[in-house]
Amino acid sequence: MKKQNLGRRDFLKKSSVAAFALTIVPRHVLGGTGFQAPSDQLTKGIIGVGGMGRGHIEYEGTRVLAMCDVDSKHLEEAIAMAGGNVTGYRDFRELIARPDIDVVHIATPPHWHGIMSKTAAEAGKDIWCEKPMARTIGESMKVVEAVQKHGRMFRLNTWFRFKDQFYGLGTPVKPLKKLIDSGALGWPLKVTVSGITGYDWKFYWSGEYNLKPMPVPPELDYDLWLGPAPYKPYNPARVHSNFRGYWDYDGGGLADMGQHYLDPVQYMLGKDDTGPISVEIDAPQQHYDAVGSWRRITYTYADGCQIILDGENRDKDAAYIEGPKGKVFKGLRSTIPDVDKLIKSLPDPEHQIVTFSESVKTRKKFALNESNGHRSCSVVNMGVIALRLGRNLKFDPVKQQFIDDEGANRLINQPMRGPWKI
Repeated sequence: MKKQNLGRRDFLKKSSVAAFALTIVPRHVLGGTGFQAPSDQLTKGIIGVGGMGRGHIEYEGTRVLAMCDVDSKHLEEAIAMAGGNVTGYRDFRELIARPDIDVVHIATPPHWHGIMSKTAAEAGKDIWCEKPMARTIGESMKVVEAVQKHGRMFRLNTWFRFKDQFYGLGTPVKPLKKLIDSGALGWPLKVTVSGITGYDWKFYWSGEYNLKPMPVPPELDYDLWLGPAPYKPYNPARVHSNFRGYWDYDGGGLADMGQHYLDPVQYMLGKDDTGPISVEIDAPQQHYDAVGSWRRITYTYADGCQIILDGENRDKDAAYIEGPKGKVFKGLRSTIPDVDKLIKSLPDPEHQIVTFSESVKTRKKFALNESNGHRSCSVVNMGVIALRLGRNLKFDPVKQQFIDDEGANRLINQPMRGPWKI
């Protein structure tokens, strides 16, 4: 395992070289259309191999060259899973600086997503990032800027807008999108995401209060695990799979699962370039450090469309989608006569690239990319901010700022612990 720390000057120098090489003459383009020599296969490095990073050691058209983790046990186990012929790193900047890596897969806790995505884009890498896209609205805005400035391809790893049955709903998104686009349900629409769609799976994820300081295990670089997050004494309840319960690193079940549920709704409603104008919260007062649960969150758009997150599954008989002309329930049951026949007669939605290697090779945007991913992540983060503050908020989706609420706007761009910044 490499232990060398990469200085900022050396890192920037190496990153600039990598960015130039990959931007001007990508290795996977040199062979021409339809040709890919074994040595020209897309290569990737994975940052964070304690959970989701291990689940994507192998994916289509790629070969893993490097892995990075601040926990040496996680790193050793993941390298063994990959067959052993992989270089390990503790510092993600060393992995990103390698000129022979095309794609960086970021599978760390969310408080690292923004910094790592931006750093990878500046180094000329294409990016596969786990959800949520970033921990704050400001961080995902910076990722959008960097990805577009440096001409990179970006994939956010939630997929329900383009494949598989949507959690618990008994149908893929495509027929719902066709039905909505046809106007058969009327407008505006109300979408209720509740226990029927499985959202209660992680709804009750909360952090623990008053954690006692404990010794840091020798295999963990806790300072680097914290990175930009405020320093707080180590306790195993904070790290690894437990991080979701603390505001400094994530936002409970809402942040962890929210983009899975809200991104397809943004797509179905045609909101990929905008967001809600208000968020209303019904929840108990939150702890300053540990995330608590909530009862109901309501998002409203300028045209009157609404998304309701029914955390406690109060509205057990609610339609998933309801409009002035009809309703749709689980399994595509609908108040519209012959709805299955109608859906089959409707045109398909616009084609999307749903294989990331295709996006990387053609330089055409992936179905869920930095732009629409930022918008659906912002919906999640609006709810997180309202939940933390315990109050309803109004939002300007053009300026991407809260209206007449200085406290909420301070949470759009949050300070980072030195020397980290985005």
